[in-house]
Amino acid sequence: MRTEPPSQTLPPGPLPARDHVPTGTQGPFAPVLDVVVPVYNEETDLGPCVRRLHDHLSRTFPYAFRVTIADNASTDTTPAVGAALCEELPSVTYTRLPQKGRGRALRTVWTASDAPVLAYMDVDLSTDLNALLPLVAPLISGHSDLAIGTRLSRASRVVRGPKREFVSRAYNLILRGSLHARFSDAQCGFKAIRADVAQALLPLVRDTSWFFDTEMLVLAERAGLRIHEVPVDWVDDPDSSVNVVKTATDDLKGVWRVGRALASGALPLDRLARPFGDDPRDRQAEGASNGLARQLVGFCVVGALSTLFYLLLYSLFRTGVTAQAANALALVVSAVANTAANRRLTFRVRGRARAIRHQAQGLVVFAIGLALTSGSLAALETADPHHSHGAELAVLVVANLAATVLRFLLLRAWVFPEHRAAAAARRGSGTPTAPEHRAHTPERERERELSTQDIQEIVR
Repeated sequence: MRTEPPSQTLPPGPLPARDHVPTGTQGPFAPVLDVVVPVYNEETDLGPCVRRLHDHLSRTFPYAFRVTIADNASTDTTPAVGAALCEELPSVTYTRLPQKGRGRALRTVWTASDAPVLAYMDVDLSTDLNALLPLVAPLISGHSDLAIGTRLSRASRVVRGPKREFVSRAYNLILRGSLHARFSDAQCGFKAIRADVAQALLPLVRDTSWFFDTEMLVLAERAGLRIHEVPVDWVDDPDSSVNVVKTATDDLKGVWRVGRALASGALPLDRLARPFGDDPRDRQAEGASNGLARQLVGFCVVGALSTLFYLLLYSLFRTGVTAQAANALALVVSAVANTAANRRLTFRVRGRARAIRHQAQGLVVFAIGLALTSGSLAALETADPHHSHGAELAVLVVANLAATVLRFLLLRAWVFPEHRAAAAARRGSGTPTAPEHRAHTPERERERELSTQDIQEIVR
């Protein structure tokens, strides 16, 4: 598995609202679409592929386009074939990279391209080209951020061997189970992305080989970007040079790396958030801007699990210490876990910035809960010195439920007040922006910039 070090270049802030790609203001020769064809030692297939692709785009695509051949350090006559195609066909360019890696080729060409919509496809053209316009249309219109072809839809028609079919479906099941991916086909060589999204997203993608696609899609989905899927007709290339076993092994390593990064909150995905659309109804949707309903659901789930965890710990500690000591120990351990879970899942705070401060404030909230539950136990001791263990648990359940409600209010109003304040400001202004996304004034741009310490913290 080939990866690059974490990029020091971070997304500048939440992405602006999606808009229709400008198609007539960039000059008569400025491309709207740049289709990249990554190749390695493809001297035989490159010519027919590019000619067929160029002909299809010339006949069916309504805007200016470019086809870019991205040569991954080929050692055969691929460079000569690519140069000849540039001379033969208009709107075809050739780029040679000194190192191998499909992900590296896509990152290099996409980052340098001036087209607002970027795509790529495999050189064997296994995908029916009639799906190309439906692939990029949602990106041009401003509806979606990324688009992928899928071979696993019921509407898809696929011809390939049982081995590749099994590997593909097993891999996508692993993604669903481990990274909670909701897109259906990660490795179909037929994808597109808006250039503004690519500029913000690609610095976070570390893989330079075949896992590049999966990592890009997982991070985009976790950031809340919209991924459009197009069912495709696919005929597998029996002469493909891809090493299925090695690719699958590298992909599993990539799944582990990305899963660990997501679990630790090391990726600033909140800086890729998209605002609501430009429909005026979006501005009036109750709870849409601040996510109160989502926060309540998330907090209730975390609270219920924390209560069960606390009761388990209390019962465990109670076998060796007094009720008050068991209560205190169980509360300390469960409070730390509860604050971390709510920080990540309920209020969607990622990264390590202010994590210690949030935990300290969580401990203050814990102290209030300790006083409430300890007071309840003391009252039970006074009322019935010979009470049963079941009575203790019943009193603690009620006390913990009350402490849970108080905890949510304190977390939302004190520990994470910026979420509620930003939401209130958006509702007051009627502007449909993403969380923590404000007007682009110089002062607020300065507020949005990460300090050097923050960058180092995220990279670590």
